Amino acid sequence: MELPHHEDVSPGTGSLPPRAWYAASDAATLCLNGRWRFRLSPAADTEDETFAADGYDDGARDGWGEIAVPGHWVLQGHGAPHYTNQLYPFPVDPPRVPTENPTGDHLHTFELPADWPRDGEAVLRFDGVESCAGVWLNGTELGDFKGSRLPHEFAVGALLRSGRNVLAVRVHQWSAGSYLEDQDQWWLPGIFRDVTLLHRPEGCARDFFVHAGYDHRTGAGTLRVDSDVQGRVTVPELGVDVPTGEPVTLPVEPWTAETPRLYDATLATPGERIPLRVGFRTVALRDGRITVNGRPILFRGVNRHEFHPETGRALDPETMRADVLLMKRHHINAVRTSHYPPHPAFLDLCDELGLWVIDECDLETHGFTAVGWRGNPVDDDRWTPALLDRAARMVERDKNHASVVLWSLGNECGTGSGLSAMAEWIRARDDSRLLHYEGDRSCKDTDVYSRMYADHADVERIGRGEDDGPPERAQLPFILCEYAHAMGNGPGGLSEYQRLFETYDRLQGGFVWEWIDHGIAHPAYGFAYGGDFGERPHDGNFVCDGLLFPDRTPSPGLVEYKKVIEPVRIDGDGPDGTVGITNLHDFADLSHLALTWSFEEDGTTVADGVLAVGPVGPGERAEVKLPPPPRRDPDAETQWTVRAVLAEDTAWAARGHEAAWAQLPVERGMMLPMPGGAVPVRDTDGRRITLGAATFDARTGALRTFHGREIRELRLDVWRAPTDNDNGMPWRPEPTLATRWRALGLDRMLHRVDAVETSAEGLTVRTRVAPAASDLALRTEYLWASNGIELLLRMTVTPEGDWPVPLPRIGIRFGLPGAGDRVRWFGGGPGEAYPDTAAASRIGVWESDIAALQTPYVRPQENGARADVRWAEVGGVRVASDDHPALTARRWTTEQLDAARHRTDLVAGDTVWVSLDAARHGIGSGSCGPGVLPPYELRATGTTSFACVFSPATG
Repeated sequence: MELPHHEDVSPGTGSLPPRAWYAASDAATLCLNGRWRFRLSPAADTEDETFAADGYDDGARDGWGEIAVPGHWVLQGHGAPHYTNQLYPFPVDPPRVPTENPTGDHLHTFELPADWPRDGEAVLRFDGVESCAGVWLNGTELGDFKGSRLPHEFAVGALLRSGRNVLAVRVHQWSAGSYLEDQDQWWLPGIFRDVTLLHRPEGCARDFFVHAGYDHRTGAGTLRVDSDVQGRVTVPELGVDVPTGEPVTLPVEPWTAETPRLYDATLATPGERIPLRVGFRTVALRDGRITVNGRPILFRGVNRHEFHPETGRALDPETMRADVLLMKRHHINAVRTSHYPPHPAFLDLCDELGLWVIDECDLETHGFTAVGWRGNPVDDDRWTPALLDRAARMVERDKNHASVVLWSLGNECGTGSGLSAMAEWIRARDDSRLLHYEGDRSCKDTDVYSRMYADHADVERIGRGEDDGPPERAQLPFILCEYAHAMGNGPGGLSEYQRLFETYDRLQGGFVWEWIDHGIAHPAYGFAYGGDFGERPHDGNFVCDGLLFPDRTPSPGLVEYKKVIEPVRIDGDGPDGTVGITNLHDFADLSHLALTWSFEEDGTTVADGVLAVGPVGPGERAEVKLPPPPRRDPDAETQWTVRAVLAEDTAWAARGHEAAWAQLPVERGMMLPMPGGAVPVRDTDGRRITLGAATFDARTGALRTFHGREIRELRLDVWRAPTDNDNGMPWRPEPTLATRWRALGLDRMLHRVDAVETSAEGLTVRTRVAPAASDLALRTEYLWASNGIELLLRMTVTPEGDWPVPLPRIGIRFGLPGAGDRVRWFGGGPGEAYPDTAAASRIGVWESDIAALQTPYVRPQENGARADVRWAEVGGVRVASDDHPALTARRWTTEQLDAARHRTDLVAGDTVWVSLDAARHGIGSGSCGPGVLPPYELRATGTTSFACVFSPATG
């Protein structure tokens, strides 16, 4: 039987050929965004199209309301979102989809402006509709289309009326096109990008192609603008005025992501003047490396889905600009547009502000893995026209962007003849860029060898040229198109990846997965994730794996990434006062930066100044001398902090914005005096032991009060609320780390008191801490001593047995009932840090309230630890340690944090729970990638010792 258009494998009917997108010209346009009439049906009734008939009165019919366009109807009270990572949410029976197919009928009435031109043609443009649309204007059917994140235009000049015009659009949530759009994100149907009416004057250019190359040997740029209509190209700044199709070569400043030099130009034809922004640059593969303007580049990249917590993939210009500004301010220099071309205005911003772009086609068929790739459209010639249509619509739309340096064929869609056809077409149309695709290890259709989530050892093997692939692949540059899965707390191991990228020439960087958490604003949950709307199947909070929280607040992961990829490396010798400055830019020198120094005693600046550094070109290094240190307290811990900041305002950040920093220790400072001398005293009732200003339970040895303040449940703690990385990848057959922890019982350890002994040295408490149903244990000894005011704790932890898993942590936890909100500490800050995510932690004196210490991950988990703490004050108690433990302070217990599924599940209590960790297991990126590297694993071998001193807070 003949299939309805939404189940046909073809890309659609009636659309005009694809062409270049540009923001504006002097031709008239009419924005059709706004409030549209809307009706949702539970099924795709293709027989009844009366709503599109001329003269249809929706006001006289039931079921009609209003929604915003651009927008998704499931985010506006009609139906619900559905999240899957790779599984199709419908049966895999291509190209068929279920009859239960939510279908949205849209009506929009508009009038042409009085000055709308009467000559020429008019084009109706849709920039993005998910997943299939049929279009009518004034009762006449224009056609239908698939390809959700790609533009489609229709010729409508003959149908326009001077008065009332009615545009009707029927959108099916599911279609044959859905099989090609199985990206890891929410399924969000609707007209989610702009709808525009464009006048096309007689003599206008239907399409044009800006070719702007740069010869790094001569410093000359070559410009040629091809157009289907003869016209002239002018670049006033360069004195250019040439016919279309005629090349001109002259000296120019090149465009790069670091120096995004654009020239304003105009394409003038008999009917239209189109403003252009031209960036001269040449992309090439030379000696097995990706080069721009003759120099190899290193991607410090991120994958970016389009997302807003309230409007989904319907992004406004301000949000797009905010994304690019945040990227630039955090040293990100590249974007992979995962996994579809973005709104074209985003690429304008990349041109303007400077980002390398891998522009990826709207193609993913990942769900076919569930059926062994049987029926995969990429390897079925019937689908090839649809694949070529998607490739053409991407390339033609975006071909004039200087920022786009690679075309990507798609993502996770296996292999097949369809991909090869796409690659062949793209190369024939545009040989000025390279081709990318990750899913074919043979790399027969690509110019780069690309992988996802390869671990550090594998990446190093590739860097050394020891990978065992085909010989042709060994000649290609390598990138990690996805790595460092930024789900929840993490990712760990960023510094180690970056060291590899900077060590081996073949490794040209990577793209962190991903930019933003896709948490949907929700009144009960704060932000919702998969399953929160009752959808099945779903993949839970795997959709929340970004460097930004849904509200675009940077996560600690983004702060860490900024530090790891900073474009200036500062190192040196603190006692000697020598500083090394290495310029890691690919093109820019350091003239745009100013360097400053400060000298700190016990975390407080006592002197500062400017550091004079001569010219440092890209890849070069300079050494400079710090001034003599000021006179200092001989007992203080001292260090230099050297910073590189913007010397002047830029388009993306203000003067003074920090580009790099380093701390160079000078003196460690005096070791903490250990109090002792007070003799423990047992009360006459035998229930209490007094040691200086502290009291203990005589039976259990538990600390009860200190200087009159109640202390609750101070004891060894080894549990943490598992992170998303601890929870790992649930689809893998082996149990995750968190599963192994729980199976062993680390979340419910039992404490047995073996001895409570007093002596002249103090109080000794011996315990055995062990999980149920196991002979494994941690022998823990607490030695308490006091000088009458301060209280010393020395703790040793010795494992018994062969522990099959690393421990989450080794430390103490205690509660402070009625404690206030302020916390001060001398140590790492201002944000959280864990053993393998601590690059951005700098030593200083910091202050915060309890709430601000919590990192608000969409799914609650271990968070908020401040590293390398020398002392901390909370709730009237000061704790100091030469062991530099990690500090957390919360108004809920670890068990309550573990039980929470959303932020709103956490209710602050009266007690502040303080943890001081002598050792911690790292974070890794095991939610989709390698786990914790061996140096950061907390193995239960050998004795762990920890000491700290309690005293009354001074603040």
